[in-house]
Amino acid sequence: MNELQAQYNNQNNGALAQASSSREMEEVKGQIFMARQFPRNVFQSEQRILDNCKRPALAEVAVYSYPRGGTKVEGPSIRLAEVLAQNWGNLSFGVKELEQKNGESVAMAYAWDLETNVRQEKVFTVPHSRYSKNKGLTKLTDPRDIYELVANNGARRVRACILGIIPGDIVEKAVEECNRTMQGGGKGPLKDRVGKSLQLFKEKYQVTQEQIETRFGYNVDAFTERDLVDLGKIYNSLKDGMSKPDDWFDKTVKNKQESTLTEAFKGAEAKDTKKAEKQQDEPKKPEKRDVKEDGEYIAEQAALDIK
Repeated sequence: MNELQAQYNNQNNGALAQASSSREMEEVKGQIFMARQFPRNVFQSEQRILDNCKRPALAEVAVYSYPRGGTKVEGPSIRLAEVLAQNWGNLSFGVKELEQKNGESVAMAYAWDLETNVRQEKVFTVPHSRYSKNKGLTKLTDPRDIYELVANNGARRVRACILGIIPGDIVEKAVEECNRTMQGGGKGPLKDRVGKSLQLFKEKYQVTQEQIETRFGYNVDAFTERDLVDLGKIYNSLKDGMSKPDDWFDKTVKNKQESTLTEAFKGAEAKDTKKAEKQQDEPKKPEKRDVKEDGEYIAEQAALDIK
């Protein structure tokens, strides 16, 4: 009986797997057929991409940068890569989790041009753990945490796949258009936007104004639109996980500032203590007003006697 049950289950599993595989194959054939029936117009796709790059909300998160070997590396962010793929047309992209085993997930990121049949894919492994400076290495057991971890790691691979499909000159034009949008389309006064950026860095990554000024080499009062754009690229790099605050900002500046403030406080406290002790030791002097009045009185008496 058990053998018959196992044979029946194997047959059912095989039939389900075959049906699923057949369905996926038909879906792929349908996508390829529609792509061939409605091919993209390269010039129209390029224009759609550039029009999207004129939106300030997209331009703010479109470019990231990170330090490498004493120089600064810039590139399109995950959000911009998604916009490129959506407006290029006839492009299938995403992340698929292949399996989970032994506390890790094996996933595949891909981008597939359905017209030219050019495909980019990257298979990677994500351990179910997260590292932090305070708690160290923490194992993840919540399915939602595992899903978000795989999705975050997969997003960077998807970006690399998309950029491997779309022509490089189109990507460069999109980045340049986003930079132009950021330089000329800022909402509100520059001073207010710089202040909001400083507050954001302080709240999210504990980066102080002094650290940012040391990074750029001058006071924030002298910041221009270009400096604000560069600061936004650093923030996008930190948010996308491409770099860490220590890669950009010097920790010693923050520590030095705190020690200077501590010394100044101690110096002021000691000065107040010495002043209070000196006041206690000195004898009280008569008021000048009383002396002056007595002198005037004596002079008046002398004048009366002379008369």
